[in-house]
Amino acid sequence: MRSYLASLGVVGVVSACLVSGSAFASSVGMSGHSGKQGSSLTCASCHTGGGGSPTVTIQGPTTLAPGATGNYTFIVRGGPASGAGFNVAVSDNGGTLNAGPGSTKMSGELTHNGIRAFSNGEARFDFTLVAPSTPGTVTLYGAGNSVNQNGTEQGDSSATTTLQVTVGSSTGGGGDEGGDDEGGGCAAAGGVPLVGAALMLLGTRLRRRRQAP
Repeated sequence: MRSYLASLGVVGVVSACLVSGSAFASSVGMSGHSGKQGSSLTCASCHTGGGGSPTVTIQGPTTLAPGATGNYTFIVRGGPASGAGFNVAVSDNGGTLNAGPGSTKMSGELTHNGIRAFSNGEARFDFTLVAPSTPGTVTLYGAGNSVNQNGTEQGDSSATTTLQVTVGSSTGGGGDEGGDDEGGGCAAAGGVPLVGAALMLLGTRLRRRRQAP
């Protein structure tokens, strides 16, 4: 009985991987495969045999003010390049992710609604990150899958990447006011050399008058 249940468990895990992997490749995406949970949980856990790995990058600001919204793009280049999918997550202290066109939010992470066609050698997925309210460093985790659209997980290839975003305190109005004060101080100090020059000129004229016959 135990052996039978164990066998069912193995079949269940394999089936889940195949179904999830197939969905990730050919229709809608899935969460939990961005690389945040570890290297064993990425697109490569199911999609293999695609030859050279694609190049995946996350483009966007590396610094944000607390609570600010940053615009980001996940880009897949290379691999089979018939289509692409993605999964992006943010570290636990990392604020809020919001999906862009053609993407969806699933369990707090982002993934594609449908397979994305390549254009000019790349597939792009736009999204936003709302920074947390406290300063610190957060990490974006991303996995991209370049697929051949043959209806299976074979012949696809994937890669992962990360991007660190520094959340810093904003300057606020106090800093600007301090700058104005400094500017006034410089202007006042600038008047001192003018007074000195005028006194020197007056002294020179007086000496000339004394020396005149």
